[in-house]
Amino acid sequence: MSGEAKGLFAAHEGGGEKEAGSRPDLKKCLHFRPFCCIICTLTLHKCIQLSRIRGGRPRNTGPEREKAAMANMMELDENLEKDFEFLLNECMKSGVIDQNLYVEYDVKRGLRDSNGAGVLTGLTEISDVTGTKMVAGKKVPAEGKLYYQGYDVQEMVKGLQNRRYAFEETTYLLLFGELPSETQLRSFVELITSFQTLSNKFIRDVIMKAAGPSIMNGLQKAVLTLYSYDEAADDISVSNVLKQSMNLIAKLPLISIYAYWSYLHFKQDESLIIRNPNPEYSTAENILTMLRADGRFTELEARVLDICLVLHAEHGGGNNSTFTTHVVT
Repeated sequence: MSGEAKGLFAAHEGGGEKEAGSRPDLKKCLHFRPFCCIICTLTLHKCIQLSRIRGGRPRNTGPEREKAAMANMMELDENLEKDFEFLLNECMKSGVIDQNLYVEYDVKRGLRDSNGAGVLTGLTEISDVTGTKMVAGKKVPAEGKLYYQGYDVQEMVKGLQNRRYAFEETTYLLLFGELPSETQLRSFVELITSFQTLSNKFIRDVIMKAAGPSIMNGLQKAVLTLYSYDEAADDISVSNVLKQSMNLIAKLPLISIYAYWSYLHFKQDESLIIRNPNPEYSTAENILTMLRADGRFTELEARVLDICLVLHAEHGGGNNSTFTTHVVT
């Protein structure tokens, strides 16, 4: 601080020598106060400038940050548009059904045929479950098999045991019909990571409010509310539905865990722990670190959960919700 500035502060604080019990010189105090305010303001301004130079930033207001987060939580990063376009093209090629097969397999639009027997309501290449086999021309019970896009899941799990992103690879297979290359997997993981965004207001007002013991109910409530955050919620183009699907794949683990912690806090009077996902982690690793109070997990735990997610990713394309949707529509 310059000698002149020191003099100003000394004059302001001490007001010069004064006898014990004497009143302060108000005129002198008022005279120097504006100069002190100016110096403080200039000093603060310089600190902000230095903060910017050093890579920091002045604090933004909470409402502004939250408004930006709410505006961007459903949007795709512009830098990833090309990667998304590639996946869109792959999605358009995957799972195309020959219309003649509907006639060949006598697919009906109802639940029963004319004889009262159950009927097929759709065709899918995504996955299949078999519980029988043909022996001497007869169908007999057999050990069940689960297939994803024609791959035996049991064999898939063997090949994915030492891979860190088994669930992400399986998700890519289910969506696009083929297992990804290393480059495709990196791109897909980056896209999924970019969708792992939930604004603070959404977490507080949707997930935490009226927390209950049913995680499924929490998921239902959150997914329904996401409709209000999606400006293209009713757009059923393949591009938009793919984006919505990837949004849900990325967000559902977060919603599940936040709903769980909210229930523990508001219903069981335990501590509330809301931890952001780590962009360097796989889905399985993020679930564990967000679920654990200390955020710690072992490599073995992450691998086991990753394989569990693979096994639960799909179960034959004819689950209750899918079947109901086909029948109703």
